Amino acid sequence: MNETTLQPEQQTTGPSPDWQAASAKLQILRNNINRLLIGQEQVVDQVLVALLASGHVLLEGVPGLGKTLLVRTLANCFGGNFRRIQFTPDLMPADVTGHAMYNMGESRFEVRRGPVFTNLLLADEINRAPAKTQAALLEVMQEKQVTIDGQALKVPSPFMVLATQNPIEQEGTYPLPEAELDRFLLKVLIDYPSLEAELKLAAAASSGRIERSLQEKLAGEITVEELQQLQALVPQVGLDEQVLNYAVRLVRATRQSPQLRSPAGPRASIGLLQAARANALLQGREFVLPDDIKTMAIPVMRHRIGLSPDMEIDGETADTALAMIIDSVEAPRL
Repeated sequence: MNETTLQPEQQTTGPSPDWQAASAKLQILRNNINRLLIGQEQVVDQVLVALLASGHVLLEGVPGLGKTLLVRTLANCFGGNFRRIQFTPDLMPADVTGHAMYNMGESRFEVRRGPVFTNLLLADEINRAPAKTQAALLEVMQEKQVTIDGQALKVPSPFMVLATQNPIEQEGTYPLPEAELDRFLLKVLIDYPSLEAELKLAAAASSGRIERSLQEKLAGEITVEELQQLQALVPQVGLDEQVLNYAVRLVRATRQSPQLRSPAGPRASIGLLQAARANALLQGREFVLPDDIKTMAIPVMRHRIGLSPDMEIDGETADTALAMIIDSVEAPRL
């Protein structure tokens, strides 16, 4: 592969990045999370990709598969701030973003900041809150700021939203609007673990080892500054012109597919390249391969497309439709 074919924004004159140190730090972080979230290695990798790419994640899975545990473990390995919001039908937008309140003693209004002013935000069961409360996250997820009483307030950097939802329970839930779904870089599905993994998980959880580990900081904790340095490396990962072309062709192929009623937009192309670069960095490489594009294509696009009525009647899913589209697009040979 031509590792020197870089996009203009990658050509820098500063000191060369320490790729080996970055890879070693990420490996420690990955191992620490996998030690507690047993049997979900692919899920952990996808969440770390979103973290490196400065994106947000929608975690979907039935109760009891470790969605909240994953976020708590990630927060436990990170030196920044972590906040959790339990989304409920009576949750108001101001409960998420904050609000202006009148200070009687000083005869003036002052801003009380909400829980979004943090580094890692867990939006637990996000689809249990109505649309107006879900919409409170739109501005902060896209622009990393909150407007309160006409004043734009920046949230801390880095900032990441990890939202969870239950895919099978419909009573008392509100579907996420497409505008908000599009703000998530990845939609990650958590499935049941294998027998071997579930045996280890049951033993660790029943003995209290997992809960005890969550009460203490793990060795190799990543600081805010270290995470910012890792995120700054992602745009510097080499991207060949053929690989860029392949990613865009994959996204555009959704617009010609009769299996879909709504295809992926340009934000999917941008997100796919960001995720592929982050995945390459996580795997210890300084350049993107076509396999990185293939690996991240479904998590990036599964929440950005809509199936045709015929596909839904046949019981097909977004993943199966995307897999067929990916197989129909020729990958470059590098």
